[in-house]
Amino acid sequence: MHVLLLGGTGSIGSAILDELIAHGHRVTALARSERSADRLRKAGATPLPGDLTRPWDWAGFVTEADAVIQAAADFDSDMGGIDRALIEAISSAASGREIPLRLIYTGGCWLFGETGSTVADEAMPFDPLPSFAWMVENWLRLTEAPGIAPILIHPAMVWDEDGGVLHRYVEAARNGKAIEIWGAPDATWPLVHRKDLASAYRLALEHAPAGETYCVAAEQGVPTGVLADAVASCFGSKVPHTILTEADAIARHGDWAAGPALKQFMSGGKISRDLGWKPQYQDCAASFRSAAS
Repeated sequence: MHVLLLGGTGSIGSAILDELIAHGHRVTALARSERSADRLRKAGATPLPGDLTRPWDWAGFVTEADAVIQAAADFDSDMGGIDRALIEAISSAASGREIPLRLIYTGGCWLFGETGSTVADEAMPFDPLPSFAWMVENWLRLTEAPGIAPILIHPAMVWDEDGGVLHRYVEAARNGKAIEIWGAPDATWPLVHRKDLASAYRLALEHAPAGETYCVAAEQGVPTGVLADAVASCFGSKVPHTILTEADAIARHGDWAAGPALKQFMSGGKISRDLGWKPQYQDCAASFRSAAS
């Protein structure tokens, strides 16, 4: 397929790009700068000059694409408004298509809120953190847009060998500082490696029926205290962890900081059963412990 990828230079988007190229797809990726364009070319994509905040300038390109993957996000901007304008521009450009445009939209585990001991899956009602409620609203807009065949992916917390969602832990341990746990040590994260998540996007692109939703978690839930211990072990840090209350985390970092303080569990069963997804990284803590220097 010919895919328009949004967010192709980000941590998740770059993994999706590598996965698509490796499986024979043709990728055009939005590039805001020449530096980004160079990175995309080196990865095998064709850059499309454009800014996510000005979608009307480039959205007409969807008439040439088979699919769009929206993997762009920025917690430091009005992402809800940007995303809404993006959806409106793409929907308008796709409205006259004979074959609907496949559009994979990215949600997330935080749209389910606190799950406690319940394992979230595709049947669980949304209970989003207030600062992410716009994702639910924008997804519903997509489901009603003519010319669009939407698919929704809910990634778990995304990690990699450099940290990913654990980057704060890695940075602290590497520099001999206390790892800061937000909320409580029994806050629990569903997890998925960025490469496994990329394979989920590719499988959904190739095989998912329009309108389907998939939760993508290789590990249903791991306590943040366990993860902090593993990262500390990796870097030989003996500095005790510190606890930052949820309220203090929000005050320092913004409303999104409520997410890492949640106790959540999430399944990846449906995408495994329906699309044959087989995660290769299934023990984040063990991966960090085994990398101990």
